[in-house]
Parts: sequence; structure tokens; C-alpha cells
Amino acid sequence: MSLGEILILFFTILMCIPTIASLTRFDIWWVRGFDFPRIQISFLIICVIVFSFFVYDFSEAWHYIAIGVLIFSLLYQFKKIFPYTYLSKKQVLKFKGSDPNATISILVSNVLTPNKRSDKLIALINDRKPDLVLTLESDKRWEEELSVIEEDYKYNIKIPKDNLYGMHLYSKLELDDIKVRNLVQEDIPSIHGNVILRNGKKIRLHCLHPMPPSPTESETSTNRDAELLMVGRDIDAEKDSILVIGDLNDVAWSRTTRLFQKLSGLMDPRKGRGFFNTFHSKYFLLRWPLDHVFHTKDFTLIEIARERNIGSDHFPMYINLNYEPTAEAINEDTDAPAQEEENWAEEKIQNADPLMKKIEFSSPRSIFRV
Repeated sequence: MSLGEILILFFTILMCIPTIASLTRFDIWWVRGFDFPRIQISFLIICVIVFSFFVYDFSEAWHYIAIGVLIFSLLYQFKKIFPYTYLSKKQVLKFKGSDPNATISILVSNVLTPNKRSDKLIALINDRKPDLVLTLESDKRWEEELSVIEEDYKYNIKIPKDNLYGMHLYSKLELDDIKVRNLVQEDIPSIHGNVILRNGKKIRLHCLHPMPPSPTESETSTNRDAELLMVGRDIDAEKDSILVIGDLNDVAWSRTTRLFQKLSGLMDPRKGRGFFNTFHSKYFLLRWPLDHVFHTKDFTLIEIARERNIGSDHFPMYINLNYEPTAEAINEDTDAPAQEEENWAEEKIQNADPLMKKIEFSSPRSIFRV
């Protein structure tokens, strides 16, 4: 075996680790971390395949096996990210009307607490003029600096925190029945309530920012997964018009987020339109979509965009939607969860932190009716 063959075999094994890890249900942070860079992993696998054809002379059976394993890994990775490419079918219809009373525009921005460039976010808000602004990681200093927008955004919910989980919601539209919940951990808030469109339509709103799996924050993904799956399980997309927005600290193609969509019946407007990678703003080659807007089938899309850098490690995410009840009949349905997936979701919820035990799991939509 030549040195070249040894090196290519080493990289072949290395490139198979993310695929093997993804096939498991271990929730250790480094295993779940392979959910994030599927675009980058796919590119690296392609590179190894190309170099393999230069190194292997295909005189040995294991040359074919190694290439076959790489191709399988590439197909597995590409299957996960394919729905978010331009080659895939769009899940949400494009809006072609012009009724301003039925629209809602949203700017979601993880500001990064130490970031001092509030002027950049304020300038973006003034340019875009969204109906809703949701900031994540915003502390008291950010709250004070964003006070200049309150003349236009007279409805606001302020939860300043110094632990990277502060949350502020600013709205031009009327907010109703707003509740702040700590669904999984006492120091990680979420916002739940209604936003009322200009035509009087009431929309259920859920703003989330769960803790990510990482060596510095949470050793497993259990709490993050539980928060997403509990919200997905307990909302009622058949009864309500719903928006779920925020930095979910999970990528759109992960098992958890895909199951969240199945449980909730919510739509992802990015499908068929691109990745909209919002993190990390400073590393061009290491980016993935962490900031999300999901909605019920009775919305059509006017515009979706990743916004310019505001000095944070996240790019802001902008979306403009139109409430259109007739769209429900033609927007693509989401898949229903299998019984085994529902069981896995319940297991995740039950295995979360002790605060979760306070919630009556057997009661549908219990987290929003306390």
C-alpha cells in the first residue's frame, strides 16, 4: 500500500465519521455537532473522491469499496441538505398580491451581547422597517441603546439578561396575551402570545432561543431538543395561525428540527430557496442556518433575506409574509410523524431538566395554557 493510498484511506475513514454519527441517536454535543456542517462535509467528501481517482489504480477490491463508502456518505449528506437548494420544490408559495393589511414583516437578530455596534442594527431596522423585531442575547445595555426605536415600536417585551439568553421583542403591531416562559431552564426565557395584523387577524407567536449542545454550554442536545419538540407537539396548526421565530441553535436539516416540523405542521419558507446561513458571520467557509421563521400553511412569502453584518456572530434574518387563508389548500403539506418519532420526541421531553417535570405532559398544549 502506497503512502498516497494510506492517506486517502485515512481521509475516507475520517469523512465517514459524520455520517455514522448522524445515523445514531446519541445526543452528546460532539455527535450532534455533525448535524451543522453538512454543506462543508459534502464538499470535503467530494474532494476525497476526486483525489481517490488519482491515487487508486483500482487493482484491489478495497479501492472500489472505499469509493463506494464515500459515495454513500455523500448521498446521505446531500439528501439532508437537498430540500434547501434551488433544485428542490418550494414548500411555501410566493405571494403576488398587494394587501398591506394582511402582511407581517419580521427581523430576527442574535446581537451577540458583547457586540457594541447597536448603531448597525438600528440602521438596518430603519432601512427595513419590519413590523416585528426580535433580538436574542440582548442585555440591559442593548435594551437602553435600542430604546430609540420604541417610538415606532410601542409594543415591546423586554427580558434583559447577562447570560447570553436575553430576549427583546419590539412590535408595531398590537401584542396580546403575552407570556414569558422558562420552558426548560430557569435562566432561558421564551415569549408566547398573539400578534394582531392590521386587518384584525390574530396570529399565535412563539419566540425561542434554546441552549445549544456544546462543551461550554450543554454537554448534550437533550434540553434544546426537548424545548423545540415540546413546542412543536403542543401548538395547534389546524386551529391557529402560528409563527415560530428565533435562534433555535439547530440547523433546518437536523433530525430534531425536521421532527419539529412534522409535529407542528409548520412550513419552512427556505425550502427550495437556499440555505440562508446566518452563523458564523466572521467565517465564510463555516456557516449554517441557525436563525429560523416557521409558519402555518395560511401564509405566502413576499420576501426572505439574510441581512448585512451588524457586528454580531449572526447575520440578522428578515422575512415578509402575507396572511392568505386560501393558501392553506395549495401550500405543500408537511409530513406527519411516525409513531416511533412521536415516542422519541416524548422520550426527549421526559429526559430534559427537572423544570420540565413541572409541565403536565399528558395535557395537549399545556405549556401555553398555564
